[in-house]
Amino acid sequence: MLSKETKTKLVKEYKTHQVDTGSPEVQIALITERINDLTQHFSENKKDHHSRTGLMKLVGRRKRLLEYLKSQDISRYEKLIKRLNLRK
Repeated sequence: MLSKETKTKLVKEYKTHQVDTGSPEVQIALITERINDLTQHFSENKKDHHSRTGLMKLVGRRKRLLEYLKSQDISRYEKLIKRLNLRK
């Protein structure tokens, strides 16, 4: 799980307007941070298959959000991909 400080920092960094907490950019940034944390967790706990299932669900959710953002506004999508250093 992400700490409250980490979530606040990510929301502040990726928000699109003043009171934004749910835009695709913010959601994708939060999911990406959780994916990165879980990936690091698996380097130490190779047999944690239950958490690996959760990781696959997060990757799928992020993929759907990225596809939605790409269909809505390609420039925002490309900017976000570049900021998060994602392969696409």
